[in-house]
Amino acid sequence: MAARSRLTPERESELYEAVLDLLREVGYDALTMDAVAGRTRSSKATLYRQWGSKPELVVRALRHSKPAEADRIDTGSLRGDLHAMVSLADDCQMERDSALMRGLAHAVHTHPDLLLALRELLVESEINGLGAFLRRAAERGEISADHPAVAFVPHMLVGAFVARQLIEDRPVDQAFLHEYLDAVILPALGV
Repeated sequence: MAARSRLTPERESELYEAVLDLLREVGYDALTMDAVAGRTRSSKATLYRQWGSKPELVVRALRHSKPAEADRIDTGSLRGDLHAMVSLADDCQMERDSALMRGLAHAVHTHPDLLLALRELLVESEINGLGAFLRRAAERGEISADHPAVAFVPHMLVGAFVARQLIEDRPVDQAFLHEYLDAVILPALGV
């Protein structure tokens, strides 16, 4: 990535929100650095200097939109941690995020650079966060560290987001995810 000049946190947030708005409006393929520059009253050169590429800008915008509180969750139980994580976003935000992720899931098939950026900047950190929940649960004796389902927790959570819309034509919401945690993920882990 190119050297980054300093942006104020407010300006950076404004840029990221504009990227996400454009992504929702036109999708990944039609999102251009020109459109972002126009929407944010920035130059394309500034955008490339700050983020290097469209995939990196998009993924950093997604990462920026994640609640910072997720890193500080430690309720003392795996169930509590997972439910607290789900409670961080309201139903409206979940619906907006699900729509974004569905669009990006399609785009990664034709944009390997986007897939790489998503894995490096977003997916790995999410998996690491879940891993911390699971490690603490194993240390407390709630689950076995070598339980075969531990490796599939991220897959189960992603599956919930994809399957709800596909099967029921309904967006993911907190009620669904709380029920899913208690009916699927925790029993799969032996909790």
